[in-house]
Amino acid sequence: MRKSIFMYLFFFAVLFIIFQYMNEKTIFEAQEKKITVLSEKVAANETVIDSLNQRVVDLDYFTLQGNENAMVYLETSGFEAAAVEALVSDVIYENNFVKEGNPLVPFEGMNGPMRINKVRFLNHRWVLADFTDGTYWGEMILEYSFNAQQQLEFNTLASLLYPKS
Repeated sequence: MRKSIFMYLFFFAVLFIIFQYMNEKTIFEAQEKKITVLSEKVAANETVIDSLNQRVVDLDYFTLQGNENAMVYLETSGFEAAAVEALVSDVIYENNFVKEGNPLVPFEGMNGPMRINKVRFLNHRWVLADFTDGTYWGEMILEYSFNAQQQLEFNTLASLLYPKS
């Protein structure tokens, strides 16, 4: 009788071990599959990130602080690129407070004064600007420079006024 109890216990232990092994094997395989899928997703996302980073680098070239040549030019003239960008932006936006509209915009507002909404620096000489009177809008390229007295000067190079949509 004792032998049969030990035998039953032995078979029960073997069955339990087999059950545990199969259960753990299933869990392990499921985790391996998840890891493989997630690794593939990470690799795909890293490819996308690399592509986007390269695109940012390409787009950043046409900015004041992304263009090494423009920054060197300003530094040899005694200016810091970030300070020039802040100064030029401030002057452009401060002109929005002129009652008749921003004098840098070469169009009169038809539905109120023209105001500059957004500026984007291209380099050490040019700025793209978007403007509107609330109904009509346009874009322009401004040239900026510092004269001999280190005063900021603007010149509108080109501008477009779009019809009301």
